Amino acid sequence: MIINMLSYEFEKRLLDLLKQVKKTSTYIFCIGLLLVLVSCGHKNISEKEKETFDNNLLSKNDFLLSSGEYEALIRLNIDYLKKAGKLGYREGKGLCYLNIARVNVSAGNYERALVFFEKAEKALYKSGNAYHKALFYDSYSKYYSHFKLYDKAIEYNDKALHDVKDVKKSEFNDKLLPRLLVNRGAYFAWKGWSGTSLKCLLKANELENSAYTNCMVAQYYLFTHQLEPAGIYIHRAEEKILTEKINNVESLWVYYTMGYYYNEINNYKEAEKNLKKALGINVKIRHTYSSHMVEVYQSLAEMYKKMHEEDKAYYYLKKYMEERGKSSSAQLIAINHTLDEFISETKRESDWKRNKLPLAIALAIAVVTVSGVYVRKVINTLRLKKRSLKMETEDLKRHVNTKMFQEVMELVKRNDSSFLLKFKELYPDFAGALLKINPGLENSELAFCAMLKLRLSSKEIADYTFVQHKSVQQKKYRIRKRLDIPAEEDIYDFFDGL
Repeated sequence: MIINMLSYEFEKRLLDLLKQVKKTSTYIFCIGLLLVLVSCGHKNISEKEKETFDNNLLSKNDFLLSSGEYEALIRLNIDYLKKAGKLGYREGKGLCYLNIARVNVSAGNYERALVFFEKAEKALYKSGNAYHKALFYDSYSKYYSHFKLYDKAIEYNDKALHDVKDVKKSEFNDKLLPRLLVNRGAYFAWKGWSGTSLKCLLKANELENSAYTNCMVAQYYLFTHQLEPAGIYIHRAEEKILTEKINNVESLWVYYTMGYYYNEINNYKEAEKNLKKALGINVKIRHTYSSHMVEVYQSLAEMYKKMHEEDKAYYYLKKYMEERGKSSSAQLIAINHTLDEFISETKRESDWKRNKLPLAIALAIAVVTVSGVYVRKVINTLRLKKRSLKMETEDLKRHVNTKMFQEVMELVKRNDSSFLLKFKELYPDFAGALLKINPGLENSELAFCAMLKLRLSSKEIADYTFVQHKSVQQKKYRIRKRLDIPAEEDIYDFFDGL
């Protein structure tokens, strides 16, 4: 039927060509060419349409992000992802993937974030829009900063600053440069490069001069224990926050910084007022930015301790520990639920397309009398792709687990009290398995068992916890008794097999 629609001359040449192609490995290309001839082409999208798409998506996305409406944010980007697909706008799809990655980073959902960062990178890498690339590199640098990999964060920040020079002026673009400089200042501060850090923060504040950028300069001076210059920028931020329109996330950070400053100068009334405002915003945005709240709870605990209000200090210290120990908070569940729906929907569409593709191929094969070798090759290709995707997924899991393991080891070596909480994120079932054996185990015993799970030697445990080697040996003996570990079984093998 398809051949009848072609001119006689074209039909003759096509059949001659296909007879030759049957004998070569390139017949697949010709079948693909035939299918292209009878398919519809993609609509060409204009620069104006791209700009409208970008502005609408980014405006709505930023509003939902600052409001804590994470489910709505993901659904928004899924809808725009479909629109971009219909328009044939590859970079638009990249922005959607990037927005989904960013909200996952904010919620601490790093494994899912990395998946969508990789999708965004493929779509935006060759983009002619400098803003797209600068935004991608900025977001990726923040991702690495969460793992305290500041050299990598600075590397991607450099790339963002390189691209931002070519960005056209607009509402979104003008705000990007100062934010890149703020982030850069923070990375250098964490690396201990104080002078470079301050230069970046002051330049950012010069460009934007907002409540947020003034607070970030104040943060630097608080970080370096310079209360007098910190106070100057705190007061400037206080003046601006009364007159500026500022989103919830930045307001949370501004109020926290002001509260922290007043706590440092022992003005407890102002400290309490501002920190409580930060708590109120946290409720308003549905606890999306839990990483910020760790600092707020810690400051409140320290403030009440200085005021000798032990009950309140204990309450906020407990909240601080709970926030640090969260591994599956409400926002992660909601985000993952929405993403799982999206992945399932995408799979259904993909399955439908795969079901139609063999039909189209079969018609083409019937016309050109090609054997079923092609189908077998497609199946083998899909199997290889499935195997490759499985390997990539396993690599991703190993990458995330490696980072978490390194962080746990750093906490152990510093004898940090939050070590056990981080360990539970890495091995979520470990403590439960021990408590099934002996429900009376104390936290200190669980922490000691965790060190044995990490295969730390008695000498290493003694060095890191500042106790004698003999004391560690005695603890090992007590743990054997408490967990009924047979004398002939190696204690490290026991914890490996738990």
